[in-house]
Amino acid sequence: MGQDTQPPEEGRADVPERVSGDEPLLAARVHRPSDLMRLLGGLLAIALVLAVAAFAHATTSGLEKDINEGAVGAPDVFVKIAGLVSSIAVLLVPVAFAIERLIKRDGLRIADGVLAAVLAHGVTLATDLWVAEAAPGTIRDALTQPQSGGGLTDPVHNYLAPVIAYMTAVGMARRPRWRVSLWAVLLLDAFTMLVAGYTTALSIVLTVLIGWTVAYGTLYAVGSPNVRPTGQTLLAGLRRVGFRPVTALRAEGVPDAADSGDRGRRYIVTLEDGPPLDVTVVDREQQAHGFFYRAWRRITLRTITTRRSIVSLRQALEQEALLAYAAIAAGANAPKLIATSELGPDAVMLVYEHIGGRSLDSLDDHEITDELVRSAWRQVKALQSRRIAHRRLTGDAILVDRSGRVVLTDLRGGEIAAGDLVLRMDVAQLLTTLGLRVGAERAVAAAVEVLGPDTVADCLPLLQPIALSRSTRATLRKLARERSAREREAVLAASEAAKRERELAKAEAAGGSTVADHAAATAGTHTGAKAEAKAGAKAGTKAGAKAGTKAEKAEKKADKKAEKRALDTALDEAREEDLLAQIRQQVLLIRPQAPVEPVRLERIKPRTLVSLIAGAVAAYFLLSQVASTPLSTISQADWRWVAAAVLFSALSYVAAAMSLLGFVPERVGFWRTVVAQVAGSFVKIVAPAAVGGVALNTRFLQRAGVRPGLAVASVGASQLFGLGAHILLLLSFGYLTGTEKSQSFTPSRTVIAGLLTVAVLVLVVTAIPFMRKFVSTRLRSLFAGVVPRMLDVLQRPMKLLTGIGGMLLLTGAFVLCLDASIRAFGHDSQSISYASVAVVFLAGNALGSAAPTPGGVGAVEGALTFGLVAVGLPLEVATPAVLLYRLLTLWLPVLPGWLCFNWLTKREAL
Repeated sequence: MGQDTQPPEEGRADVPERVSGDEPLLAARVHRPSDLMRLLGGLLAIALVLAVAAFAHATTSGLEKDINEGAVGAPDVFVKIAGLVSSIAVLLVPVAFAIERLIKRDGLRIADGVLAAVLAHGVTLATDLWVAEAAPGTIRDALTQPQSGGGLTDPVHNYLAPVIAYMTAVGMARRPRWRVSLWAVLLLDAFTMLVAGYTTALSIVLTVLIGWTVAYGTLYAVGSPNVRPTGQTLLAGLRRVGFRPVTALRAEGVPDAADSGDRGRRYIVTLEDGPPLDVTVVDREQQAHGFFYRAWRRITLRTITTRRSIVSLRQALEQEALLAYAAIAAGANAPKLIATSELGPDAVMLVYEHIGGRSLDSLDDHEITDELVRSAWRQVKALQSRRIAHRRLTGDAILVDRSGRVVLTDLRGGEIAAGDLVLRMDVAQLLTTLGLRVGAERAVAAAVEVLGPDTVADCLPLLQPIALSRSTRATLRKLARERSAREREAVLAASEAAKRERELAKAEAAGGSTVADHAAATAGTHTGAKAEAKAGAKAGTKAGAKAGTKAEKAEKKADKKAEKRALDTALDEAREEDLLAQIRQQVLLIRPQAPVEPVRLERIKPRTLVSLIAGAVAAYFLLSQVASTPLSTISQADWRWVAAAVLFSALSYVAAAMSLLGFVPERVGFWRTVVAQVAGSFVKIVAPAAVGGVALNTRFLQRAGVRPGLAVASVGASQLFGLGAHILLLLSFGYLTGTEKSQSFTPSRTVIAGLLTVAVLVLVVTAIPFMRKFVSTRLRSLFAGVVPRMLDVLQRPMKLLTGIGGMLLLTGAFVLCLDASIRAFGHDSQSISYASVAVVFLAGNALGSAAPTPGGVGAVEGALTFGLVAVGLPLEVATPAVLLYRLLTLWLPVLPGWLCFNWLTKREAL
């Protein structure tokens, strides 16, 4: 493609069109998110069919009985003829389609279909083998029927599933005549097999789902042929709608936005006669851009605030055309749509009059005048006068042409007859967009001048990050990080300045004291009172030392208070309000009574959704465990070992306090720290264990007088050291477990496999740039505060010994508690070694920390039970032992933890 963008000479109408800026090398294949979604949907449907076959035995049996009774009246001749015709046609129709595609030189599509058919055949063979050898009897009965000559019918049909996979992969479903003929043949074949008793209804359904799922899995894996139209296709489409194009220049610097769906590829087209055109091309690949993000937003947000995740190309074309006409009819400045057309079956184009100009994001700050800001608000007012919502008023959607006129672009995601909530969201979005460029005061003043104070005040409940566009939220997060960094730097600078001032004051005080002592000694020598001063000094040595110690403690306490006041003052002076808070303040200055309580836009929070799913799985697991545990087993428990388990559980809180205080050089009360660890038992029930405990300990240390940064560093150091100790103990006990039954001191294969797995994971992380950058950034931020704190601790051996001892004692208490729980339900012959119990506990605790459920519910129970059974403990002993252990370490401490939490809160220790 050439780069000449000059119009042809007059009278030369035969000059070939040239395209500049178009993609000369398009990817031959693309991986469509829609194929992945269909694959996941097919897998879910297959799982549902198997669940029905396994658990709804009465329903499947009744369905088969009804089909058999209805087939009795069918003429035998008709069934045989229909079976013969369908068996031949089900093979001839795909072959005919393949010949038609080969004639049209579309062999790649046929190759995809053949590959999908081969894979589907392999899946059907594997399914038949699984049903015959390992599937539950209910599934086998639902998918097969006994044959008259003995044996069972095939659970899945080895020729029907490949045909369905083939027809789906080659795209026959998108061609009406082929689709109707093939589905008619398939339905006839399925009917004859059902009537003849060669299959079951669930077998037919499972066969269709396997073929359909394998086809879309194949298409997503190898990719679909790229149907994105080229520049030459665009020029041909423009000729079809009456234009005579000369060149098409791809518009550069147009960002894509996942939260607004596809925004299309932009072209500037020059014509033989007349002004240039702005052309937007949308194809199926671009339309799928950001699909998963939009689908997730639709799940988690209320329906009124979201748009459809999937729309057809024609729907997108009609929606944008309607909005373009409606915006101009409302009096707003918007690009004038002059033509639309399809570019084949998988793309459309929209032709606009050329505007030119620059977007708001590309303007310099001094170019954004108050009149320009007011003009932007006037465009929004015009839209809202006809209840039109733009839905994406970001800086790149606001265009300023050469004359200074503001034009609103990217109307495709908007709404006609929008509700009040959506219109208020537009106001909140534009306030934030303009506030990022000109500040909150100017943005609010212009909005009030154009829209009125009441309209602006009504948007305050919508002024929250979740209601803004994705790019705006990213900008606000970036600004928040920069603001936090400035606050930290200011606090550190204030701390260093206060420290230097105290050191200077002490040096001056020490110098003055030395001069005074020298003067007193000289005066004593001249008056002959030297002996009396010496005697007085001996008599008051003890009292002076005691008074000096008290004075030193009082001085240190005063220094700490002064340092804390200085830091608080520096933090208050350095604290900056975020942009949304500044906008609220500006609006409240005009309308003090305006509502500010945020409107709830989220249907469900992501953490809540994950916790609900994980909690449901955990509840099912626990209930099944409790149901499978006979009451006689619980009544036969050895209560002496139960009492020992209770004591070890209580000891763990003392150990936790030691492990925390060992990394806090400042003086913090020991028993109050123990009470805080008991309070953590309540907190970890309402939050994941790895999150709730860290937050509680950080807050406790801050209330105890430790500076915020140092409190976070102390808890981080404790967590980091605990992680290292956890890994070392796991490897050590695993090593001992592998050698306890062997004469040679060699590690077990499990430990070797674990080390190799860790090594492979480390290599993968270091080999992928994105993951390497992510891990290095997190580690750098962690060690930035933790390492200096560790150096402070290393200078105090007793503190370090307390921390290490607390870590070891904490692990030992939990291991002994689990061992006592095992012995409470087992005999000596069933007992296992302490090393094995330690390995099981350490592995289960690691899974619990990673699980998203509060307290690791479900994950810990499953890991501990599986681990105990793996090391040789019977299931009937492992299940009640794990339940007793979790009861003592998780559930029973909740009430004492709640009491301790309230006690600490009332005393302002939390």
